[in-house]
Amino acid sequence: MDTISEQCCFGGEQGFYRHDSLETGGCMRFGVYVPPLPRGQRAPVLYFLAGLTCNEETFAIKAGAQRIAAQLGIALVTPDTSPRDTGIEGATGDWEFGEGAGFYLDATTPAFAPRFRMFSYLTKELPYLLGTHFPALDIERAGICGHSMGGHGALTIALKLPHRYRSVSAFAPIVAPSQVPWGHKALRKYLGEDRKLWRAWDAVALIEDRQRFPGTALIDQGQADKFRDTQLQYWRLDSAARVARQPLTLRVHAGYDHSYWFVQSFIADHLRHHASALLP
Repeated sequence: MDTISEQCCFGGEQGFYRHDSLETGGCMRFGVYVPPLPRGQRAPVLYFLAGLTCNEETFAIKAGAQRIAAQLGIALVTPDTSPRDTGIEGATGDWEFGEGAGFYLDATTPAFAPRFRMFSYLTKELPYLLGTHFPALDIERAGICGHSMGGHGALTIALKLPHRYRSVSAFAPIVAPSQVPWGHKALRKYLGEDRKLWRAWDAVALIEDRQRFPGTALIDQGQADKFRDTQLQYWRLDSAARVARQPLTLRVHAGYDHSYWFVQSFIADHLRHHASALLP
């Protein structure tokens, strides 16, 4: 693992790192914010998954989360959104798919399966790396959060591995990718034409198929989000959760759009939501 940069931030340290990944077959980057801690104490980990076109720096720079994370004593981990420099035909040139748009799944189509393994990277390789190189992190106490495509990732990962994460939340998530254009494009290219396979990477479908998260999911959605009705369709998650009795706190905010101004406005609520599950 190589250190790209490390800077002091609110008494802690914000760093960015790179390493050669076995899961994705290439170099991966990620960020870690370690809060100030009393001697001998370790911090729980909140993974934040960013959205389309983003990378490991986006949340760390734009969300303003370090101040509250420092106060609470929570570490923030920000992985990249996909492998890079893959050389795969069709993996670049479209902001909705490919590099920068890994959709946090393990691809199965021949072209993408060798490199686009973000689910396995995030749930296996990255936690092991963090546990090995960051002794101040308690990776057994973990929560997961995300924005847009990253919200989709956070929800599906938490539903698929409900005992790995103690808390989950999302900003403007793609809740049912098998029902919207962004998902149609990505799931078809990553998984093939069999829509039955898509259900394993769709939060609404997972809930319908009796996957449950033991805690309450927190979802924030901007009412002025231009993607709300076409790509996000938060009401599908609300309906599925009500039928399945999956605990869900859904908040729709007038005037807010899809940007990081929205994320920045409510990130403190999300950090406190996770803190209630992660801290003693």
